[in-house]
Amino acid sequence: MAILNAYSALVVLFLTCGAAMATKENNQIIKENNCENKMGLPCVLEAFTSIFETGSISNKCCGELVGLRKVCHSALVKRTLENPLFKDLTPATIIAKSIQTWNNCLALIDSPSPSA
Repeated sequence: MAILNAYSALVVLFLTCGAAMATKENNQIIKENNCENKMGLPCVLEAFTSIFETGSISNKCCGELVGLRKVCHSALVKRTLENPLFKDLTPATIIAKSIQTWNNCLALIDSPSPSA
């Protein structure tokens, strides 16, 4: 029984340290890449609504999102998920919506614009 309790304590310690390291890693990525200053507030709100709620993102904001680069986009989404305010959200669903929003914006930005 003592071995089981010690094992359980190690698992909890590992998971706690892993979460703390993930937070530190995301914060480091955000800081090193100046991620928080690459999008205007209106586009941040559109992207947030598209990922964390139900909404769409405009072509203009897709351009800003893609300009942010995927490393920043992913780190910001993961850091938001770590916030206790969002503890009731399902991370897998949010990550899927994040990837879908990213891919949709990337396709939109990469597609040739129709000629007039």
